[in-house]
Amino acid sequence: MSPTQHAKTPRGFSVMELMIVVSILLIIAAIEIPNLLRARIAANQAAAVASLRAIETAELTYSVTYNRGYTSTLSQLGPAHGPASPEASDLIDVLLAGGVKNGYTYLYVPGAVVDGKIDSYTLKAVPSTPCVTGFVSYAMVPSNQTTIAAENFTTVVEKDFIAQVLIGSMGRDSVSCTE
Repeated sequence: MSPTQHAKTPRGFSVMELMIVVSILLIIAAIEIPNLLRARIAANQAAAVASLRAIETAELTYSVTYNRGYTSTLSQLGPAHGPASPEASDLIDVLLAGGVKNGYTYLYVPGAVVDGKIDSYTLKAVPSTPCVTGFVSYAMVPSNQTTIAAENFTTVVEKDFIAQVLIGSMGRDSVSCTE
């Protein structure tokens, strides 16, 4: 090869090739992003049910440990800044004790006081951002056989005053979701 002749070497990708690759990536993203969002919502909903069960277990533990009935607030089940006490029993994590975790807001309503003890409670889990963090609201009323009732968010808000108050306090109007 003479010094004036140069070997042809590839100079990289053409603009057309890059555009094709970017187009393919955008098509794949457009297909997969809704699936990822649905998966996140499903995970939030499963976490809400697990959190309700965790609160139920913590309430039973609190009731047996301190012999005071159930708590008057969720924060009493939260972390202690020292030894556990009836005011901070260290039975649930700080997020759950604060009432917001994994895209759900938890509303705890203590029941009546009987013989100096709170004898029941109602617990609701409502999506923090309806239709974005969850489609389903959950309610729990402890009994001998505790069950978690799941309903479409719109149905709960239409017939449940506590859910209406909770949604109103979050600065939202009634929202209709479609799964």
